[in-house]
Amino acid sequence: MEHEDRQLTPKEQTAILKRLLGYALPHKKLLSVAFLFLMLGTAAELIGPLLIQTFIDDFLTPRNFPVDALTALATAYIVLHVSSVFFNYFQGYWFHKIALEIVRRMRIQVFSHVEHLGLSFFDRTATGGIISRLTNDTERVKELYVNVLSLLVQDLVFLVGIFIAMFYLNPQLAFFCLFLLPLVYALMYVYRKFSAKYYGTMSGKLSELNARLNESIQGMSIIQIFRQERRMRKEFSELNQEHHSAWMKGMKLDGLLLRPAVDFLSILALMLVLAFFGLLSFTSPVEIGVLYAFVNYLDRFFEPVNQIMSRLSIFQQAIVSAGRVFKLLDHEEPAPSKSLAGNPTIERGQVEFDGVTFSYDGETNVLTDISFSVSPGETLALVGHTGSGKSSIINLLMRFYEPDKGEIRIDGEPLGKFDDEELRTRLGLVLQDPFMFSGDVKSNIRMYNDKITDEEVYQAAQFVDANRFIKNLPGGYDHPVGERGGTFSSGERQLIAFARTMVMQPDILVLDEATANVDTETEEVIQRALEQMKEGRTTVAIAHRLSTIKNANRILVLHQGKIVEDGTHDNLLANGGLYYNMYLLQQGMNQQMISSSSS
Repeated sequence: MEHEDRQLTPKEQTAILKRLLGYALPHKKLLSVAFLFLMLGTAAELIGPLLIQTFIDDFLTPRNFPVDALTALATAYIVLHVSSVFFNYFQGYWFHKIALEIVRRMRIQVFSHVEHLGLSFFDRTATGGIISRLTNDTERVKELYVNVLSLLVQDLVFLVGIFIAMFYLNPQLAFFCLFLLPLVYALMYVYRKFSAKYYGTMSGKLSELNARLNESIQGMSIIQIFRQERRMRKEFSELNQEHHSAWMKGMKLDGLLLRPAVDFLSILALMLVLAFFGLLSFTSPVEIGVLYAFVNYLDRFFEPVNQIMSRLSIFQQAIVSAGRVFKLLDHEEPAPSKSLAGNPTIERGQVEFDGVTFSYDGETNVLTDISFSVSPGETLALVGHTGSGKSSIINLLMRFYEPDKGEIRIDGEPLGKFDDEELRTRLGLVLQDPFMFSGDVKSNIRMYNDKITDEEVYQAAQFVDANRFIKNLPGGYDHPVGERGGTFSSGERQLIAFARTMVMQPDILVLDEATANVDTETEEVIQRALEQMKEGRTTVAIAHRLSTIKNANRILVLHQGKIVEDGTHDNLLANGGLYYNMYLLQQGMNQQMISSSSS
């Protein structure tokens, strides 16, 4: 996606505004009623000065005070005021209701779109930036609807009404006042042109701040271990200063072009009106009521102008934020899905890779001509140094990515024929660092699938020996789980992840070294659980600890994206190749650990 700080052109801003207004179309009936009430409320406000002008010129000046006429005039004035309050309350309420509904729908739309983007998008995009678009940017779009568009319409209608009343009072003077409009427009144009640049920078820097915060909080243990607090604080301070500088530039622009400039125009207008009536008084009498009404309308004219100018900053921020939201919505990088005709089901669980080549960036291959087959009930282990392509094979099998060349088949059918539900249900994935969601233990095993009963949850937990520690928790299966399961040990999280996988009864089990982050005692429990899980299932496992895959039916040794060795544990040791060297290295490290612990 494009750079966060890129300034939007006027054409792009107009297109964004039109798109935002398109979200209001489903609410056109309620909008029509709200707009009608807006017109009525505005009319009631504008008629008030005319009634006062009538009182001054027709009753006060000639000292004529008929009770019935004055009572009717006063009653009319009170009724207009009450009516204005009534109409403006409901039109404001309806405009706010529509605005909140639009933003609610937009947030759901953005979140839904993000959920369907491929992992390649998340590999390149900072999490904090995505969160910023879902929260800060949509909040500013809400401000556009709530505090700008609805009130902007009201102010514009009010301005039109003021000029109508002015022409009714004195067409000649009202005509001269029209020359104020080009000056007001020029002021708005200059403000919008410069503010777009500053608010674009502000929005981009805020997104970077969110990304840096998200990264720092998730990696706080590493920051503290390596004493990186000062460096992180310095980098965050510099980024925060850039955001602050952009804000200050916007504030200076607001202070110069908003109220001070509009107040100057209002003084010029008042001087024009007073000069007109002053000159008029030399040749003909001046109606005090007309003068009062004109000055009153001028004052009312510049108040909406001041409000419009003050809301231009909110408008500009909202347009920039909406542009970022729409950029995310328009980003097409969907997760791979069913691409071939047919609707097969996974019955046996045979897995085949046939000449598969894959690259993340389209230039450097991370897998080259990978071919192998795993029969139902067998275990295939993938070993190799970091970056050899082990995780990429799993990513392709799970269809998180599509291969560039070759074909992946399950039960003899191309992977592209299976729909997502069939694939995600029949393939069980357990990662090295299992992710847990806020909720309780039961919901983390069931994964909010109402079709899975409590009894099935208990059976799955017992099957992988997770029930042993879950039943001792204060709330048992209803024990609360905090963010990412931080209150559980690595082994406990791993066992819950096993239960989560087994409750679905998958035909194919995909493991990303399930024992890499646990202690020896817990590893024994997990290994027993793994052996039960593998029973009767096709298993593809990434192995870092070679001692855990001695009993695998087949081991593939990967190096720089290619299969360099293939065989059983004993055969590969006998060959004396890369696997043999890796095994000796691990055995030597284990012996050193044992010796150091003994001493």
